[in-house]
Amino acid sequence: MKFPPYLVSGDKVAIVSPAGFINQKIVERGAAILREQGFVVEIGHHTFGKEGVFSGSDIDRSADMQKALDDKSVKAIFFSRGGYGSIRTHANLNWSSFFKKPKWLIGFSDITVFHSFLSNHKIASVHGVMTAWFEQKNVLTDSFIELLALLRGAKPDYKLAPHPLNRVGEGLGTLIGGNLSIIQSLRGTSLDISPKGKILFIEDIDEHHYHIDRMMLNLKTGGILKNLSGLIVGYFTAITDGEAPFEKSSEEIIREAVADYGYPVAFGFPAGHELPNKPLLLGGKIELKVDSDQVVVKML
Repeated sequence: MKFPPYLVSGDKVAIVSPAGFINQKIVERGAAILREQGFVVEIGHHTFGKEGVFSGSDIDRSADMQKALDDKSVKAIFFSRGGYGSIRTHANLNWSSFFKKPKWLIGFSDITVFHSFLSNHKIASVHGVMTAWFEQKNVLTDSFIELLALLRGAKPDYKLAPHPLNRVGEGLGTLIGGNLSIIQSLRGTSLDISPKGKILFIEDIDEHHYHIDRMMLNLKTGGILKNLSGLIVGYFTAITDGEAPFEKSSEEIIREAVADYGYPVAFGFPAGHELPNKPLLLGGKIELKVDSDQVVVKML
């Protein structure tokens, strides 16, 4: 696995919008916060664009990201937000320059497209907060502070309270994953995840319970779930029933999907579409220990 150089004060970073459109004030405040942390910030030319649900056309969004990927002076790319559109942006990108000198890519949700791509090319990236969650009520969020610490080289250990649906055990593997809907949408493509020796993290938002069931069964019947070394479950936010009650929670659906396997399963990890949204080093090796008293997620 290849890890980009950790950040230091004075490094240049970029903010781009590869997917949904975003309020300009949010991005400008995010850029100001990064500057306050000692970074030189460049905002993509089309970051504030709008074309339908997207932040500008596919070509415009791709041009911004391509420039950031190719610019050797840029040490990290912060994505302004998710939404939808990263897969369309990805289709237009040339990664050859990036592969020669990788840099950090940071985001979550729809940004799972890029995380999956980098995972398949054995390059680390960070599942972490985007510009709207750098601060809340004019105070830096713990999630942002912890994100910066990780980008500067810290390796956090997370200790969680037990969950009644957890499966005890110990697992060691490379951390992959992100948004479940995106992971499932990439099945059968070159961005599909490779499960062997991996610990999978999943989270989601605004889905029906039966959609969660369908996606988990896709991963099960496709052989993804049985080949994992562990599973970490984050927030499943605003999950609702369809026309009829499904009569199972998201956690119960997920636990049932992995019932045939023996690896550790940890529910309640604080990451996803809520705060706190703890940063995760995707591509990094982690140790997952689940017992009746606590869960430990240790980045090695």
